[in-house]
Amino acid sequence: MNLREKLVAIQGSLKAPKNQRNNFGNYNYRSCEDILEALKPHLTKHEVLLTLEDGIIDASVLYVESTATVSFDGESISVTAQAGINPDKKGMDIAQSFGASSSYARKYALNGLFLIDDTKDADSTNTHDKSPVKAEKEDNKAWLQKDSVQFNNAKKAIKEKGFTIADIRKKYKVSKEVESLLIN
Repeated sequence: MNLREKLVAIQGSLKAPKNQRNNFGNYNYRSCEDILEALKPHLTKHEVLLTLEDGIIDASVLYVESTATVSFDGESISVTAQAGINPDKKGMDIAQSFGASSSYARKYALNGLFLIDDTKDADSTNTHDKSPVKAEKEDNKAWLQKDSVQFNNAKKAIKEKGFTIADIRKKYKVSKEVESLLIN
């Protein structure tokens, strides 16, 4: 098997359960560490090496860029994700702020590489009182489904936090029917 075939096999068999709980937000989620633990037996079985690399980017916004790479027999496949860093985050020292952003970016790089779907994960819609982050590729956005947790969160954000449909479209594809339900 070549690397692509091995990656497809891993993607098809990987189960990364949401073993973490956010009691404040009342949802379950999976951490970067949960994904790595679920991956280890698959990587061993297929003799594939996984590496994670982080870089700090200081553009108009400070962010961490994480790259997840699988390698086998001289071939490699990589996926990169970014997460903003707030060095002034209340309740965190600077190392914790950088570490949290690194973990978040790594989680989404791993999600992309191993096709782990977080569309039903409330953490993927939790904006922590900020505007949703723009998706790297428009085609990768999930459709916002009416009566889903994400729909309810979006409706609440519009009603209580002043979000607009444009803000919601930064994170999701929104049908005319769902848009109508969101604004009414």
